[in-house]
Amino acid sequence: MPPSDEKAAALRAAHALHAHPGMVRDPLFTQGEPFFDARDVVQVKYEMLRRVHQDGQSVTTTAAAFGVSRPAFYAAQTAWHAEGLPGLVPARPGPRGGHKLTAVIVAFLAEQRQRDPALRPRALAALVAERFGLVVHPRSIERALAKHTQAGGRTSP
Repeated sequence: MPPSDEKAAALRAAHALHAHPGMVRDPLFTQGEPFFDARDVVQVKYEMLRRVHQDGQSVTTTAAAFGVSRPAFYAAQTAWHAEGLPGLVPARPGPRGGHKLTAVIVAFLAEQRQRDPALRPRALAALVAERFGLVVHPRSIERALAKHTQAGGRTSP
């Protein structure tokens, strides 16, 4: 039975779709057993860790069978020890927060908005470009100011 497109879509939405399922050469994943799906990166990592911890296989042999490097094995092991099964779900790609809008810049924006409440995000973006030499999207400024206001006017580090 071929794996369904619905499952692939669900795995993709959960950021758990294996980027290179063909690299998994372990027999459980290659001999057609429908339970073991090489496209499910969480299942692949879990089974890889189980092989070493329960079955006593070597890290080198197991990592090769599962198509990962030894450092990738140890990274998965560390994540599993720290967070359990959710730690095996790959992190979302991209920046984790507003890396341009530092506390100093948000304080500057809040001060400018306090001086002139009619200033729109586009005008504030121009002020940031002029003062700090940074190009910041107006929507990022809106979000930063909203967060700043929710925090009671305090800027977080």
